[in-house]
Amino acid sequence: MPLTSLIDNLLDDLSRPGMPWQVGAIAASIVLGWLCAGLLGFWWRRRRAARGVTVPNVGMESLARVMAPLLVVGLLYLSSALLAASRFHTNIVKVAIPVFWSLVVIRLAFYLLRRVFARHGQLGEAFVTFEKIFALVVWGAVALYITGMWPDVFDFLDATQLKYGTKRNDFVTLADVLQAIVSVGVLMMLALWAGTALEERLMGVHALHSSLRVALARVSRAVLMVGSVLISLSLVGIDLTVLSVFGGALGVGLGLGMQRIASNYVSGFIILIERSLSIGDMISVDKYTGKVTQINTRYTVLQGLDGVETVLPNEMLISGPVLNQTLSMRAVRASTKLMVAYGCDLDRVMPLLVEQAVGTPRVLESPAPGVSLSRFAPEGYELDLGFWIGDPENGQGGVVSEINKKIYALVQAGEIKLGIPALDTRLLDAHIASVVARIHN
Repeated sequence: MPLTSLIDNLLDDLSRPGMPWQVGAIAASIVLGWLCAGLLGFWWRRRRAARGVTVPNVGMESLARVMAPLLVVGLLYLSSALLAASRFHTNIVKVAIPVFWSLVVIRLAFYLLRRVFARHGQLGEAFVTFEKIFALVVWGAVALYITGMWPDVFDFLDATQLKYGTKRNDFVTLADVLQAIVSVGVLMMLALWAGTALEERLMGVHALHSSLRVALARVSRAVLMVGSVLISLSLVGIDLTVLSVFGGALGVGLGLGMQRIASNYVSGFIILIERSLSIGDMISVDKYTGKVTQINTRYTVLQGLDGVETVLPNEMLISGPVLNQTLSMRAVRASTKLMVAYGCDLDRVMPLLVEQAVGTPRVLESPAPGVSLSRFAPEGYELDLGFWIGDPENGQGGVVSEINKKIYALVQAGEIKLGIPALDTRLLDAHIASVVARIHN
């Protein structure tokens, strides 16, 4: 039995004089591997701190956890070669090598998955469970390899056939299915990681327009994913001509029930290419108003001033009117109205109101604030105090409130007299007179 021979070899090595050398080589490889990985991470952090944002963040802190067992594997191979050259047995070292190889595979898979799916929030329970199952499967494969049972398992999988057609040769083995799943999964994982890294790099190129950066990131990720699927199918041995049938079915689906979905995707690319919207713009669509936080290929996320996020289909931004407050310039005009009583000196009041807006936080100096006489109301002069702000995504309510509080202080000090609605008492007087006349009669 392979397991018996493995145990016999290990016991034989434990009784030989070279056993301490093997244990020492394993311990030295572990210490040196983790030390070199730590130094690599420290060097990368120092480099990023020295160059600032010019150095892209590729997750070196997490990648160092992958480099540690990988360096240990390399040192174990070197130790095995040196021990073999010195006429020592290396069975213990040979057992340690696949163990650390499995640790490399597990940590590398976790690194790639977390870089793709865990960038914008905490990990979900399903994701953590998948990681645990993946680690268990890898450790199980390593156990089969160490004990020598893997060839028997693979022969069983290769001998088990699954029929999928009507012809005699229309069958596939379980080994082929597992190889296809592994190849597609590995290539898709690498494609998603490469797309994420490329997106982060593109989003850091401030010389390009934000919409163009998003469009390039989306297109590059789609190309990488499609390319990985085609390559994995070719590696498995699947004829790519069968995709023509799938393409025809997809065309029929688009024609029958997926027009809106396809329209949203096309609209998303139109928005990104023509740059009618950018991340950070303040827009109003139908009854929704807020800041654009995400522009995806199917939908756009709009964050209102109250923090509530709205997911708008991209078709809605193409087929209907969109009020973009920051399309050509970010500055927007805000205003507050007040009614001053007749008899107030407007030549004194109007410059006084302008002084309240000047110097208020978030109010721009150019264009300068101004006051205009809107109309003559029954209760007084209606004045409009207008001013410009450069950050409409933060709302106008706070600025208007600060200016209104300054105006209130002037009213309290008697500098400004507010207009009071005049009450017409003629009808009331006539009614009272008629009642008095009835009493006397």
